[in-house]
Amino acid sequence: MNAEIITIGDEILIGQIIDTNSAFLGKELNKIGVSVYQITSVQDDKAHILKSLKEAEENADIIIITGGLGPTKDDITKHTICEYFDDNLVQNDVVLEHIEHLFSKYINTPISDINRQQALVPSKSMVLTNRFGTAPGMWLEKNDKVFVSLPGVPYEMKALITNEVIPKLQKRFQFPYIAHKTLLTYGLGESAIANRIEAFEDNLPDFIKLAYLPNLGRVRLRLSGKYTNEAVLNAEMQKQVELLLPQIEDIFVGYEEDLSLEALLGKQLTKMGKTVAVAESCTGGSISQAITTNAGASKYFKGSVVSYASESKSRILGVSEEDIKTHSVVSEQVAKSMAKGVLELYDTDFAISTTGNAGPSKGDADAEVGTVWIGIASKDHVYAEVFKFSNQREKTIKKATNKAFEMLQKEISKK
Repeated sequence: MNAEIITIGDEILIGQIIDTNSAFLGKELNKIGVSVYQITSVQDDKAHILKSLKEAEENADIIIITGGLGPTKDDITKHTICEYFDDNLVQNDVVLEHIEHLFSKYINTPISDINRQQALVPSKSMVLTNRFGTAPGMWLEKNDKVFVSLPGVPYEMKALITNEVIPKLQKRFQFPYIAHKTLLTYGLGESAIANRIEAFEDNLPDFIKLAYLPNLGRVRLRLSGKYTNEAVLNAEMQKQVELLLPQIEDIFVGYEEDLSLEALLGKQLTKMGKTVAVAESCTGGSISQAITTNAGASKYFKGSVVSYASESKSRILGVSEEDIKTHSVVSEQVAKSMAKGVLELYDTDFAISTTGNAGPSKGDADAEVGTVWIGIASKDHVYAEVFKFSNQREKTIKKATNKAFEMLQKEISKK
């Protein structure tokens, strides 16, 4: 059972917004056994939309369309769908009542005829109730294919998928079972891992595939299986994990079940009742941002200091000016002092520090571009390691961020 996702809107194609909808849709469809065959982005142009609908119908069983359902003239999705299905728009009184309720309760501006036109839907469609917006979702069928048109606003689309579309798809079709198991590794590159586990990969059953997901210092190994019998699939997936683990035990740091390593670290710290703080220089807050992206971070993350300039390191974190003068700001001594300083400042159990030269110029230090010292501190131990990451600024910052979490994970595992 294949699906195709069509996102409509000039704003996507010119880079004005990022298409997060497709990522969400792909994940949710995959959970129920639907494989996404293709993702297509098209302009708010009738000819392009019609062409995409025709091609999608040839390729897939389920076509999910997002965007172009607004009240303005540039939103033409409903009119184009009517042309494709040889249909016409009719007023849905339930939708109109909902729109009027939203305006009376939540919107200060008066409702207009343009807003009321949101209640116009193709006559052949089944209306999907959009509780959070004025544009309803629409379900249509043609030649045993399902077409679902949804608003492009992410929180509206997500609610419709969860509450309306997925339940209806599960009633409409019989799907196979899909299972994923993702193993997190650090410290070895994609090609080196592939060479190491080549025999394992060659001997996987036909219904289980291995994917490599590299990301600057970390590689995720995802086993994906699809089968008609859930018990058989789960048993075989577990068997393959047990065969793989001994071959990667020196680089394996845990499992990822829709969670990043920083989220897994958060769960581990919460379970232990421990806390962490961060002192960042060259990473400029990216470590702290990665931590606070996760819900519940306040349970284990006490705070951070972005001490970008040398004087901030001394004044806020207590780094010795003599150490900076003698060893340079990008040094083991400074990294360790920063880690100890932020540990004491926030009275935490663990601390991370970064000091380096991400480029393009050398800044306060003479260290080569790409040089980063990362410090890790606990109540009874502090150390720092140096790395030469890249001559490209963004890549250096990302690799330093990932390496910092790897080092913290290893420190936590000792406790």
